[in-house]
Amino acid sequence: MDHGQRILIVDDEPGIRRFLHASLTAQGYAVSEASSGEEALQAVPAYRPDVILLDLGLPGLGGTEVTSCLREWTQTPIIILSVQGEESAKIAALDAGADDYLTKPFGTGELEARIRAALRRSAKYETEPVFVAGELMVDLTERIVRMRGSDVQLTPTEFSLLKVMITHVNRLLTHRQLVREVWGGAHYEDVQHLLRVNISNLRRKLEEEPARPHYIVTEPGVGYRLRADQAQSAAPPGGA
Repeated sequence: MDHGQRILIVDDEPGIRRFLHASLTAQGYAVSEASSGEEALQAVPAYRPDVILLDLGLPGLGGTEVTSCLREWTQTPIIILSVQGEESAKIAALDAGADDYLTKPFGTGELEARIRAALRRSAKYETEPVFVAGELMVDLTERIVRMRGSDVQLTPTEFSLLKVMITHVNRLLTHRQLVREVWGGAHYEDVQHLLRVNISNLRRKLEEEPARPHYIVTEPGVGYRLRADQAQSAAPPGGA
């Protein structure tokens, strides 16, 4: 298998770097390593990775600071690697611009799936005007939403929320990120309940079983993810 994509591993533990290097190389990825945040900031412009695997608990410049620095000039997908019990730190890193996170220890299968999702999103989804995943179709230009072939009426806020999640499909979005994208300068504490209400309404309108959502999934304590493993582009609706 020859992917050709480049992955940068940033972790201060040599054992983890060796394990990830071997696993990802076996899957056909080209892999480079950095052992500190400072090394990472030098390696990214030199190596130009397609995905960055970034440990939060780095000595010196930590993962959140590295993410903030990188987001000043690059949108390369960043997947955070974190030990358990650091939920607030993970949320801070996501708010700083990271795309996803995995809690150590994690399985290589899950990591590879997250990497594939990040690569698909960065290559494809950002500019597609029509989004299709399973039985869900959304025309972002015409503001048309269909589920199982039937039109779905969304409020402006519900559509805005869905559009943000489509733009970042398969990416974990924190509560604060969603509030910032949809409600702009509003204080998070003032509108967090509106976020929950609109997510509930979207599930009621789009999910076959709202209590067991397939598309809009909750990451407890962190945020939401629009799960669309089979997402694809499509021709705009209309015509014959």
